[in-house]
Amino acid sequence: MNPTPNNQTLAQRDLAVLWHPCTQMKDHENLPMIPIKSGQGVWLEDFDGKRYLDAISSWWVNLFGHANPAINAALKDQLDTLEHVIFAGFTHETGIKLAEQLVAVTPTGLERCFFADNGSAAVEVALKMSFHYWRNSGQTQKTKFITLENSYHGETLGALAVGNVALYKETYAPLLMEVITVPGPDCYFREAGESLADYSSRRFALLEAALQQHADSVCAVIVEPLVQCAGGMRMYDPVYLSLLRAACDRYGVHLIADEIAVGFGRTGTLFACEQAGISPDFLCLSKGLTGGYLPLSAVLTTDKVYQAFYADYSKLTAFLHSHSYTGNALACRAALATLEIFRQQDVIGQNRQRIADLARVTARFNDHPQVAEVRQTGMIVAIELVKNKATREPFPWQERRGLRVYQYALTKGVLLRPLGNVIYFMPPYVITAAELELLAEVAWQGIAYAVKG
Repeated sequence: MNPTPNNQTLAQRDLAVLWHPCTQMKDHENLPMIPIKSGQGVWLEDFDGKRYLDAISSWWVNLFGHANPAINAALKDQLDTLEHVIFAGFTHETGIKLAEQLVAVTPTGLERCFFADNGSAAVEVALKMSFHYWRNSGQTQKTKFITLENSYHGETLGALAVGNVALYKETYAPLLMEVITVPGPDCYFREAGESLADYSSRRFALLEAALQQHADSVCAVIVEPLVQCAGGMRMYDPVYLSLLRAACDRYGVHLIADEIAVGFGRTGTLFACEQAGISPDFLCLSKGLTGGYLPLSAVLTTDKVYQAFYADYSKLTAFLHSHSYTGNALACRAALATLEIFRQQDVIGQNRQRIADLARVTARFNDHPQVAEVRQTGMIVAIELVKNKATREPFPWQERRGLRVYQYALTKGVLLRPLGNVIYFMPPYVITAAELELLAEVAWQGIAYAVKG
């Protein structure tokens, strides 16, 4: 008989065969791997019976808790009907319904939906569509993309190229296309007393200068609206997006909004672009799209873009990008169930109280001697640890202070996964006020443990 699985035996089996994402595997010589047996709501439980509050929504994907009854029921129903079918030449009602609903809820003018299977793939689709649009339109000189410093758009080569976080990008630089990178609107660097709106507006002048110089050769500008998540949860004001939309129109350049991490209510509105009152030419969605259940992404675009590809086959203008699991019926059904929760429960309205609770429980961190800034956009809060509060001198990255917070929090039953020295909360929307209090208290204790010595 096989022994009953426990944390230790499963961790050993894991390390014998697996290679985990975004991980230096040697760390696990001293940092035990945690096998998860089950999840319920905001809680995960390991094989030894210990529970962990999932404060980061399992890499920002889980909106309505683990083992959500409504999404579970939808998937069980779908399993008895259709799991998957080739999405070229065939279709299914679940995929059609999802595309209809995404067109209905996304910003005005986004009328066509192209499915892929993860966030990086969605970015690849948007980049290729933009380039191909200009090619089909006879503007073959448009081959470049403008991106912001400190941006992140995924790990495949195209998505990596238009990102700007050195930790992920530098190693692969020889493989990547050249892009135009401009200083961003990261409001962490604003002057004392300067508003987020004023700083964001001032910084936009740098992007406009790049557009003025390079518009003839540029396909699109790609941005993460309001929050640069993997770049340390750095935030900026919606006015930047308003100015950018107007400038893209003036200079004849597409705007790609990467809302993979910030869509579906994370910033306080269903989509971050809503706060600027704009519609992009391409909207990339994933992560929360399926409520954290299955990999799926979507690129929403305009009918104008779609029509540039629509012609007799002999014209060779078709968009021949494909994924085997495009439009997967199970993933689409999970996404439909997720959107149904938004409709039935007024999630955006209910989250206003959670947003206020997040602000309340993290307010004390502003006075911490090793915290340079506490920033919040909707359901995202970030706490920036520094060596010197007055000068904002950071801790050396080699000291891995954030890792200490992570390790401490696990001992107290909380899953935090800092980005360097930035501690952040991005919990599922079903978290309670009491659970937020617990989260903040453990983070406070974890920071005390991490900064000593």
